[in-house]
Amino acid sequence: MHFPGKFNDQLVAEQLQRVSLSFLVDDLVIRRGGVAGNIAFALGVLGQAPVLVGAVGSDFADYRSWLERHGVDCAGVHVYDDVHTARFVCTTDDDMCQIASFYAGAMARAREIELGPVAERVGGLDLVLVGANDPEAMVRHTDECRQRGFAFAADPSQQLARMEGPEIRRLVEGATYLLTNDYEWELMLKKTGWTEEQVRELVDIRITTLGEKGVQIVGRDGVELKVGVVPETGKVDPTGVGDAFRAGFLAGTAGGLGLERAAQLGSLIAVNVLETDGPQEWTWDRARGLDRLRDAYGPEAAAEIAPVLPA
Repeated sequence: MHFPGKFNDQLVAEQLQRVSLSFLVDDLVIRRGGVAGNIAFALGVLGQAPVLVGAVGSDFADYRSWLERHGVDCAGVHVYDDVHTARFVCTTDDDMCQIASFYAGAMARAREIELGPVAERVGGLDLVLVGANDPEAMVRHTDECRQRGFAFAADPSQQLARMEGPEIRRLVEGATYLLTNDYEWELMLKKTGWTEEQVRELVDIRITTLGEKGVQIVGRDGVELKVGVVPETGKVDPTGVGDAFRAGFLAGTAGGLGLERAAQLGSLIAVNVLETDGPQEWTWDRARGLDRLRDAYGPEAAAEIAPVLPA
């Protein structure tokens, strides 16, 4: 929502202990989101077969239909009728200051979900991405991946702020991929007490997004890469850009691309989201995508990525 004014003008310093305010907003936009939904949606658009696992409320029906129309398997989504699906509600003023609330709702029930039956139903899992969710669920699912021998990607994201070192260490150890942005990477090192060298020994590939500076990839085998971004035509909404990169990168690796080419595809999907209002409002255009890859990384890169791109 947008408040056509400044929150600061409505706050009385002498009465902050008794705040009771109502803001008349002039705009309301509802967007589909959530890290799992964003990543699964983009993977589906890119022709992959994503399997979404999570906990939702009875209000999920419309979102389910949208995701399934875009190739997402939602049979592993558990529905709880007594709560609503998690949601983020935010009001922004003219100074871009925000007052927001996050309602966890059904998300807290994700800790009850077991991955084994999901894997059996779909005939096995190539990779389990454990993204930001109920912290107890994140730990449970990571532990289950290790126990069952599922390859997994650790993507703790916003939940790093509320988790402590021992929990974070359980999320990361043994991961095929560790995915963070640069701030989260430093926060993780601080909370766990690990050094960069220690992390290198604990995960196969570390992927750290650096905003407009691109992405850094560091492998246990000694590989070190820096991949730049696809130049944007404009910045519309940064929400979901990191999720889009993850989807593009994972679609690339699933299609047999090397790390550099997969990261370049991830950067292409990320810039599509950056240029769109909403994390799932972007559309795929193969010809346009190849042109942008060619302009950003050269004709060889575009030619090597082309076979994994849908029509």
